[in-house]
Amino acid sequence: MRALCTTRAGGVSVGPFAHLNLGDHVGDEAAAVAANRARLRREVGARPVFLQQVHGTRHVELDASTPDGECADASLARIPGVACTVMVADCLPVLLTDMRGTCVAAVHAGWRGLAAGVLQQTVAACRSGAPSGNAEIMAWLGPCIGPRVFEVGHDVREAFTAIDTAAERHFQPAAASGKWLADLPGLARRQLGALGVVRVFGNDGTDAWCTVSNPSRFFSYRRDGVSGRFAALVWLV
Repeated sequence: MRALCTTRAGGVSVGPFAHLNLGDHVGDEAAAVAANRARLRREVGARPVFLQQVHGTRHVELDASTPDGECADASLARIPGVACTVMVADCLPVLLTDMRGTCVAAVHAGWRGLAAGVLQQTVAACRSGAPSGNAEIMAWLGPCIGPRVFEVGHDVREAFTAIDTAAERHFQPAAASGKWLADLPGLARRQLGALGVVRVFGNDGTDAWCTVSNPSRFFSYRRDGVSGRFAALVWLV
């Protein structure tokens, strides 16, 4: 398997979408997005399959004919040639593979999807093809809004603590009254650990992984309002 995460560098988009914007729904020129996506496809040597992401929990299994635009927030593949792809600009991308290298998946894990169980459903789908139904899974967490700047309300905190009271450790009081700073990668690591996924790499919650704090490297909707999208991909070869 192979995996990569894009940054802002390397594309043809301009303005707030400069340079490698891969989102076709954010107001960028269609021709620029198409050129950026074509450049990505040449680079990976497989076809990235872009989803219509809605902050839900649905996953789709890709085959050679799966079109772009499937309404889902995760995809998985058991065949080579198609790349599971999620676009982000503050939400957390999570890439998964079983240790036998027979299944890969990409998950769009914003707070709504995490709270609703998108990781649980996708990990279960990856394991479903294993003989024992309990394949060992490895995960990589990509860049997202960091725990020092992700300010949320009581509703977000309660969405997690209602199903796991110990999740409260991933929320710290913010300067603003009634607000909290949420640790999105910490919440994802906690959920993955509960699923028996102990090999977790990537985003450790430090500033280097924060989309908001690295404007030259990452798009960020929270920071800029009008923003492009970067992508995380994983595929079988």
